[in-house]
Amino acid sequence: MTDTRHDGRGVATVTGGSSGAAGGTTMAASPLGAVVDLLRTSPLDLGGDPDTMRLVFDEMIASHPVPADVRTTAAELGGVPALTVTAGGGEPSGTVLFFHGGGYALGSAAASVGLAADIARRSGTTVHTVDYRLAPENRFPAAVDDALAAYRGLLDGGAPAETIAVGGESAGGGLALALLVAVKEAGLPQPAAAAVLSPWVDLTQSGRSQETRASFDPALTRQALTTRADDYLAGADPRSPLASPLFADLRELPPLLVQAGTHEVLLDDAIRLAARAAEDDVAVTLQTFPGAPHVFQGFAAVLAEGARALDDVAAFLRSHLDGLSR
Repeated sequence: MTDTRHDGRGVATVTGGSSGAAGGTTMAASPLGAVVDLLRTSPLDLGGDPDTMRLVFDEMIASHPVPADVRTTAAELGGVPALTVTAGGGEPSGTVLFFHGGGYALGSAAASVGLAADIARRSGTTVHTVDYRLAPENRFPAAVDDALAAYRGLLDGGAPAETIAVGGESAGGGLALALLVAVKEAGLPQPAAAAVLSPWVDLTQSGRSQETRASFDPALTRQALTTRADDYLAGADPRSPLASPLFADLRELPPLLVQAGTHEVLLDDAIRLAARAAEDDVAVTLQTFPGAPHVFQGFAAVLAEGARALDDVAAFLRSHLDGLSR
């Protein structure tokens, strides 16, 4: 694992390690190799017909029941439907507002419960996973509007901003960052921190890893991402800060944790986001996991890399929710 940390002054320190496969080496039989094979043979096509792929996605998720200690409750945050998720024993402390992935067209709060519960259990928090509106039926900035409404709902419900963290994976990671920009524009208090997993923050698809990691990535393609971006944007500028927060002014945002696998086409989105945050004097930690695919954290039950990544997410969230560092 490579861990790059930037403090509020943009100073970076890097430590390195080794896990998984590197470069283009053929992956030996291993849990990581099995996950990659599973993703390569999956019927899910991010760029496919949304109605069909939503059914495929839900069927895949339904085949993996959540543990018995997971508790979910339907909720509304600022008029936006959500699921409230807790897991494990003990009384939760702090709140995570979470956004699922799916290219702004697929996925749901219900389908994200497994990952949300893993975060809730490890961090000892209550996680609210949001059913924001999806494209192409609901175009940009509908998802951002829903994210901001949900955040306002938490504040209006009495949750202090310093007890709230924000998280998301893939498109949901981009949406989490867009929310922080929208919060700043609205003059609202920022949450304590944000953790984003394999975030999609550049809808122009200009990252070099779109090409250099294309042969490695078992889940995403440039064509699929372009299809979903076109559906979501519907002619809007892909460089809009609320669509592609990579191009936003990130100053005054809370501390960020950014994680990505090195075998995903969105690797450069994560790397450039961390660099941009550091340039804008945001405290940021970038973690990359060699050989890991897109949102590998979702396989934490079988992947040591995923479990370690979520442990780091939990430690990061707790450090800021407990007021140890800001």
